[in-house]
Amino acid sequence: MSDKNETSASRLNEILADHGTDALELIAAKRFVEYCTLLLRWNSRLNLTAIRDEEGILRRHFVESIACARALPAGVDTLLDFGSGAGFPGIPIALCHPEIAVTLAESQNKKAAFLSEAVRVLGINAKVHSGRAEELDAVFDCVTLRAVDKMEAAVQTAVRLVRPGGRMALMTTGKELAALQLAAGEQFTWHGAIPLPDGQDRILAMGVREINSPA
Repeated sequence: MSDKNETSASRLNEILADHGTDALELIAAKRFVEYCTLLLRWNSRLNLTAIRDEEGILRRHFVESIACARALPAGVDTLLDFGSGAGFPGIPIALCHPEIAVTLAESQNKKAAFLSEAVRVLGINAKVHSGRAEELDAVFDCVTLRAVDKMEAAVQTAVRLVRPGGRMALMTTGKELAALQLAAGEQFTWHGAIPLPDGQDRILAMGVREINSPA
């Protein structure tokens, strides 16, 4: 690990500390730096994310995704990152929780290719579904959605992918939350939203699907 990467790992932990969040173990922070390096290299050719500098990726994408990973309750064994894009929050969740089998669903081929390379390089417990999430014939303990196109329609589609008793985790804004909860339907019970670090009204809301609701 180069001095620059050591510095980047320390910087990530500094940002977490600034938000009153526990630091990552050094080995975990270094793996996030590997991910960031790969993302920046691919982003120079593909439009994976509008944030194109290391500091912005650490501060916005990583810190927010780490907050989501840490908010997951015990008992989540399978997780779907719906419309994963550049891998947020699915790859950070896989880095923080190697015990969770993560599926990264991404319909854009170039982004899916990046995700496959990230899974290979990082050696994480994840697989890529290169296609639309609704094509999956499976249900998951948790489904995450963050910055997905046509978010309300995506939430409606994601409902059937959450097992009864499972969770849907929405990374959104306070302004948009009510419409997304309505799209999920009455079979979900929502608990208090968690403010996301440095998020400018961005929140994490987690809904639990009723046990008796049809799969």
